[in-house]
Amino acid sequence: MIRWVVFDIGGVLVDEARLWRGWAGLVGMQEAEFRAALASGIRAGKGIGGTVRELAPGLDIRAHRQRMAALEIPEEGDLYPDVRPALAALRRAGARIGIAGNQPHGVAEALATLDLPADFIATSAQWGVAKPDAGFFARVAAAAGAPPQAIAYVGDRLDNDVAPARAAGMRALFLPRGPWGEAHDATGYDAERVPDLAAIAAILG
Repeated sequence: MIRWVVFDIGGVLVDEARLWRGWAGLVGMQEAEFRAALASGIRAGKGIGGTVRELAPGLDIRAHRQRMAALEIPEEGDLYPDVRPALAALRRAGARIGIAGNQPHGVAEALATLDLPADFIATSAQWGVAKPDAGFFARVAAAAGAPPQAIAYVGDRLDNDVAPARAAGMRALFLPRGPWGEAHDATGYDAERVPDLAAIAAILG
């Protein structure tokens, strides 16, 4: 029986549009144009770093790292509209809630100030291990104090979230939004898909 729902951060709880606008500005593109290029790069296995290097070969990414890192720190306005209602519904249903994703220092602390109804909030920067490493999901189970079979992990990526969560023995839920979610949703995949966060309480009920 699922007792815990643990959420990834970027693309799941947090809309990273400010970050994508920042990158778009650095490479001299409009946000929509950059998002399209990023989606293409993701499908080609390049990720954001490879995509940016291809779009702007002469750009010194390291020189802009601090500015980009600041855009990764979430604010209330960055939360997707369905976040608070969905977390409240899960609480009413008796579920415990965790938040854990690949994020830099400062993100967990920023999320904590938003007073989300989570039993724990953690990031790869705090734990010293990142997805898709099995050690990350071991830390999720340890933070929950529950066996993997009692945990559902919600993520927007097939490679970093769905596959390793399943391998760890958790129930993996795929939310196809954000650049990675949208790109991965366009491919053939074997995943339990949820259209939005509101659907999770009904599925687990």
